[in-house]
This record gives sequence, structure tokens and C-alpha cells, in this order.
Amino acid sequence: MSHGRWIPGNDIRLLENGEEFYPRVFACIANAKTEVVLETFILFEDKVGLQLQEALVAAAKRGAQVDLTIDGWGSPSLSQHYQQVLRDAGVRLHVFDPGPRPFGWRPQFFHRMHRKIVVVDREVAFVGGINYSADHLGDFGPEAKQDYAVEIRGPLVAEIHRFVHTSLAQGQRYMRQHRQWWRWRKQLRTTPAALPAAGGADALFAVRDNNSHVNDIERHYRIAIRAAKKRIVIANAYFFPGYRLMKELRRAARRGVDVRLILQGQPDMAFVKTAAMMLYHHLLKSDVRIYEYCDRPLHGKVALMDDEWSTVGSSNLDPMSLALNLEANVVIRDRAFNALLSERLDKLMCHSCNQVTLEGMGELKGWSLVHSFLAYHFTRRYPQIASWLPSRLPRLLPASLIPAFATPKDDRDP
Repeated sequence: MSHGRWIPGNDIRLLENGEEFYPRVFACIANAKTEVVLETFILFEDKVGLQLQEALVAAAKRGAQVDLTIDGWGSPSLSQHYQQVLRDAGVRLHVFDPGPRPFGWRPQFFHRMHRKIVVVDREVAFVGGINYSADHLGDFGPEAKQDYAVEIRGPLVAEIHRFVHTSLAQGQRYMRQHRQWWRWRKQLRTTPAALPAAGGADALFAVRDNNSHVNDIERHYRIAIRAAKKRIVIANAYFFPGYRLMKELRRAARRGVDVRLILQGQPDMAFVKTAAMMLYHHLLKSDVRIYEYCDRPLHGKVALMDDEWSTVGSSNLDPMSLALNLEANVVIRDRAFNALLSERLDKLMCHSCNQVTLEGMGELKGWSLVHSFLAYHFTRRYPQIASWLPSRLPRLLPASLIPAFATPKDDRDP
């Protein structure tokens, strides 16, 4: 399948946080006539997960074909009752299986299905970084996450639709006895009609996998950074990019581009903060501006270059996302979308961030330098280290065939 080609004629809407995202997704599922295909890394059995369950069950009972794929590492705790309600309605629950768990340890978390995609009736698609959990809503409290997604209508939806069906078919290659496999194969052999234009945005769908699209998302970032003439703004929760991307950012700043990074000011691991010290020094010395978002945890993965290029998706700029996880981003060329995203990010920098300076950080020396150096370069070499571990290609399986999901669990409080 071909990914990464620019497709004109799309209408793309920015959705910020769960307050904007969930109502749009649930409304589209409520109007589904023929099918809903949904992939997510995290699905929790809280008030958001229960709303999603209700929406999917209603769609399936109306006769829509509903496929829900979750990651076995990110969503390990769905109760048997939650799963059974879905199955009884005809929803097909698939799990991206992280593999065996020797001594309770899950080594396959190095290969995670980190995408967040929804396609409804081949008419509308959603792509972004927002999972299905209450911690994406402001009323969750200080730990509520800051994040983004996009709603897409137009010709790009057909490509995303084909991708999710290809993923289902490939994931089910071990389960050919399931009759739906043949239906998916038939769909893959059929080239669907192109969708009509819905707006003026050019867009492409970029994925990262461990086969033929190993570095597509990073490559699109590097191309855009090299072409930038005026400004670059990247907001990313986990920012430890490859050496080549780092080099492009520093070169851009040195040639006069206004390069700004919005990064996580409340990292969930002390190790990340230690590694960031050396990263910050490298970037600040090249005139890159760094802003730490401190209102609440930053979970976003968005960027813009100059006045037209933007991207929103699931991919962090760290070794896990760039070298191990399965990811999906939408890249957009549209001035109106770029302007809106720029307005939202400027608001974060002005009202919710602390700017990091070399003077404020102080000089790295002694044990601080050693710790930061080791942490930073370990983080950079993490994919290679992970590749030494025994592993097999994770599979997409019905939840009932995976022991962790087939074993009864106590129902979780909503």
C-alpha cells in the first residue's frame, strides 16, 4: 500500500482535548450506518470507556459492522462484563497481542500498537493522540492531559479506511478460519471509488511500522524542517529525536528560523528529566527556544512549519515512537489550519509555559554532566538495546484467545 502521497480536497478540523474530541467521535458513531473501525492504545473502563462502549453497542445493534482494536499493553484491564457486552452486540474486539509474559513481565511492550484512529462509514476519520480514558478531560483534575486530534472529511478518508482494513486483514492472517477474513480480503482486492472534495486542504497519511514504513513520520518532519524559512513550532510530550532530526533543528535555528519547542514540564519519570538536561543544552546553544508546559501533563504530538505545513498524530519524537511503536500522523498543508494550530500553541506558550534558558539551567558539570550524558545516550540507544531482547512479531487476535483478556477480572468502578 502507498502511504505518504499528498491528496487534495480535504476538510480538516482541529480538536483539542477530550472536551472537543469525544463529542465529535461519539456523534459520528451514533450516526454510523454501515461500519465503525476504531484503533486505540488505551481504553479504560471509566466514564469515557463506558460512553464508547454504549456508542459502539448501539451502532452494532443498528446493523453496522464494528471492529474495535486495542493494544494489549496499553489496555490490559477490561472486565469480562465489559467485553461480553460488546461481543453480545456483535462488536468484534481485537487485541494487539504483546506476546507471552515470562514471570509476569511483558517484554513485548517494546512493540506497541500506539495508533489512535477512527473511521466511520468511509465518510469521516479521526487521527490523533487522544485515548479513551477520563484523564483526557479537564474535570479529571491536575493530571488531566493536554492533547490534540483531527477530524477529517474528503478523499484522504478513503486512504485511511483502506489502511485500517489492511491492518485488520494482516493482523488476522493467523486466524483464517474466521469467516470475516475472507470478507476483508475481498475488500482489499476492490478499489473503492474516490471520495469527493470536502475542503481545500492538501493532506497525507503517514504511518510508522516495522516493515516498509520504518521512518516515514520522522522523514516528513525532517523534510519540513529543512524547507522552513520563518518558524518551527513543535509540541511533543516525549522529545528525544534521532540525531538527524536534532541536527536539522539546530541548522534551522542557526540560519535564522524561529525554532520553538513546547515540551513536558512535568515528566512522569525522573530519568526523562535527567536525560533532557543534556538535550536542552545542545538545543539552547543553537538558539532553539524551549518552553516547558506546566499546567498539567502534556500528551500532544503536533507541529507546524511556516504558514502552511502542520502535523497531528500519535507519534512522539522519541525512540519508542520513531523506532518501535506502530504510529499514525496526518500531515496537512493548509493556511487556515496552520493559523488555528499556531494560535492554540501560542496561547500555551504565553499562558501555560515556563521558558527554559541556559542561565536558568546553570552549567552542566561534575556528576550532573555524567548522569545527564549517560541518561541521554541510553535513551537515544534504547531501540537498539530493545532489539537485542528475544521477540516475535505481535499478532492481532480476538480478545477471547488471549489469556490476560479471557481470565475473569473484577469489574472496575466507572
